[in-house]
Amino acid sequence: MNTRRPISTPFTASSTAEEVLRGADLTGVRAIVTGGSSGIGNETARVLTAAGAEVTLAVRNTAAGDTVAETIAKSTGGIRPRVARLDLADRTSVTRFVDAWGGPLHLLINNAGVVTGGLERTREGWELQFATNHVGHFALATGLHDALALGASDRDGARIVSVSSTAHMRSGIDFDDLHFERRSYDPQIAYAQSKTANSLFAVEATRLWASDGIIAQAVNPGGVATRLQRNFTPAQKESLDAAEAAGVFTYKTVEQGAATSIVAAVAPEFAHSGGHYLDDSREAYTVPNDADLAQHPHGVKEWALDPATAERLWAVSTDLLRV
Repeated sequence: MNTRRPISTPFTASSTAEEVLRGADLTGVRAIVTGGSSGIGNETARVLTAAGAEVTLAVRNTAAGDTVAETIAKSTGGIRPRVARLDLADRTSVTRFVDAWGGPLHLLINNAGVVTGGLERTREGWELQFATNHVGHFALATGLHDALALGASDRDGARIVSVSSTAHMRSGIDFDDLHFERRSYDPQIAYAQSKTANSLFAVEATRLWASDGIIAQAVNPGGVATRLQRNFTPAQKESLDAAEAAGVFTYKTVEQGAATSIVAAVAPEFAHSGGHYLDDSREAYTVPNDADLAQHPHGVKEWALDPATAERLWAVSTDLLRV
């Protein structure tokens, strides 16, 4: 278990994204927010835009993205985020997005996510939650590496924020059956595996790219009621309600949920130290893999930060994209 003292910030579970950015000037910062047309992504994009950043909403539904962009423009004195189509489950869409990007990139916030109520697959046969939440973001980040390196060279580094979840505590990575081709399908376990992958991505991206001025963090936004839960099965909803009743978590507002992403994106405490998992606007404490979620709702399991597992996942993900 990691005995290093976790990195803290002045912010807490009740802090909002707007409070984190109060007084900040992000003029000249170019940012991408995936899934920016609703929920936490919407609020993340709004506060970054309000602080002066040039934000691109990378969304599957561009009509919804345009609506959000117009709403943001009304609240920021006419500053409108750019909207670009991105379907993380479609490798062609990711490639088109990457190829269309020009110039430096300073912030990549991998916020989009999907929850399924049953087994769904991409056209490659990949399990949809893993393919969208991890592989799609992996392809996006690796494709934008040079833009991030260019951004790092003209500012004090570039940052990637990978949105994970407390759900990661339910499952590590099953390298023998990533896509549920042999084991029985459990949507909660599939989602958990993808969220562990989000954290491991931050670990290995930092190891490989810190020398280029690029660091990555994983964040747990906490329990926030968004459209992400629309596909929950009755069993998933019951599990969530039970966890809330047991005090495992307390629902946050969208504004509070976006705060930890903004901390990872701009806080000086995380400017040069990456590969961390943040919870409630600070680095989470590490717990053993057999730790009980109910007893450690704000911890991060060892399997989500293990360097060897992160390196292996990176290699497997690279191989998947070569198929």
